[in-house]
Amino acid sequence: MTPVTAFAGESLVQSVDWLTIAPPTLTAVVALVVLVADLFVPEERKRVLGWTAITGLAAALALLVPLRAGDRSTFCLTADTQAAACSYTADTFTLVIQLLVLGGALLTALLSVTETRERLPAGEYWFLLLASAAGAALLPASRDLATLVVALEVASLPAFALVGLKRGDRMSGEAALKFFLSSVTATAVTLLGVSFVYAATGTLHLTELAQSLDDVPGQLQTLAEAGVALTLVGFAFKTAAVPFHFWVPDTYVGAPLPVAAYLSVVGKAVGFTGLILVTVVAFPSYADVWGPALAALAALTMTVGNVAALRQLSTRAWSAVRLLAWSSVAQAGYLLVPIAAAAYSSDDQIGATVAYALMYAVVNLGAFAVVALVARRHPENRIADYRGLYATSPAAALALAFFLLNLAGLPPGIIGLFAKVTVFSAAVDAGLGWLAVIMGVNVVIGLYYYLRWTALLFRGPEGAVRPQPAGTAVPHTAPAPITLAIVLTAAAGVVLSGYPQIALRFAANSLF
Repeated sequence: MTPVTAFAGESLVQSVDWLTIAPPTLTAVVALVVLVADLFVPEERKRVLGWTAITGLAAALALLVPLRAGDRSTFCLTADTQAAACSYTADTFTLVIQLLVLGGALLTALLSVTETRERLPAGEYWFLLLASAAGAALLPASRDLATLVVALEVASLPAFALVGLKRGDRMSGEAALKFFLSSVTATAVTLLGVSFVYAATGTLHLTELAQSLDDVPGQLQTLAEAGVALTLVGFAFKTAAVPFHFWVPDTYVGAPLPVAAYLSVVGKAVGFTGLILVTVVAFPSYADVWGPALAALAALTMTVGNVAALRQLSTRAWSAVRLLAWSSVAQAGYLLVPIAAAAYSSDDQIGATVAYALMYAVVNLGAFAVVALVARRHPENRIADYRGLYATSPAAALALAFFLLNLAGLPPGIIGLFAKVTVFSAAVDAGLGWLAVIMGVNVVIGLYYYLRWTALLFRGPEGAVRPQPAGTAVPHTAPAPITLAIVLTAAAGVVLSGYPQIALRFAANSLF
């Protein structure tokens, strides 16, 4: 701890526990190292930047181990971190989300090694990815609205540039512009809401807000309610909740595939984490405001996402990516259910969102890894291009089938089934029977398009395949980093399916 200076009996210098803030700090430092090194590393050795980034993310993950007790805080108003309002807290919830975020960024980095070698500027790409990951790792530990908004923007601003990094590609530039304009508008609304909340309460720390909002003077009541509603808008945008979802399909299609995978998992985790912190921790006294709103958003989001995914034409260019984009919107609806349920019962429901997010992160990144592999042979990535994949790449086909069945909630994807049951139970336990019914209908809709894609993998290829003369066939080889990403996600999915209690234990222990 650093020494503190006393004035009028109070500390003017906040204490800093460097080990507590080590994971996001190391990620940011490695980002700066990569940016500077890019100036001196010759073009033929740029791949070292990628492996430096991967090593940095792995080291940041390792730094979570000393914090596993989940009882550390820093940047506190007084020396007593247990009683004081702190801006950074490394509790169990923080560590689980940081594991998800940094693990997702690490898998994204593995998918990106080949892309940066062939199509994307390496130095800029790795710096932007690491900078965004640092902001995403900071956000779950933030315990005041100022730090929360700063972390949100640090995670988001590099993502805009990552989406538009395919130079000379009109779709990439258009996707980045849509993403940027809509996100900036949402952030402006959120900042307006934060200013209203601060004006009504005089504090930004989440724990103090929870107490102050109970005693807001009558003349400031409307201001406080408006601030609560507006603050939620930005986080609803990040989660791709309807009607703030319109940027998702075009952004995923226009972005490099590893960036689309990153946004679908890490970007979504950022939004849901912020949403949990501001609702359950900061605004519990306004549960009657945000509870019904989130329940309605959950029903609308899962329905719109599933119906749009159902309508994707298998012969349309980039239909595979579009289907995953709309699927991510539908999955966002499921993730919203336990947060809405927390308004009607208790914050114990939040664990269901954490468990579901862990399952979704693993299998969705795995699906994108297989899509990135297929895109090397079929750049337009139609769903029809996956017909007969088992005949040419059995391992990739089996892996993708496993990931899709997990997303659908069917065996052998046991963890997908358990996660959906956990979310369904959260709605029932909170008395939201109507929401549970809507979720059940949407799960059935999702079964159709996930199973349709899965069945296509094992059909015979269209047209006759000419036999190649002996010794002339060229095998389709997968780049080692993409193969490693598929293996890691498949292995994690199998372990979680065999021992789903691991994710459920996270759900039980990831409370505040």
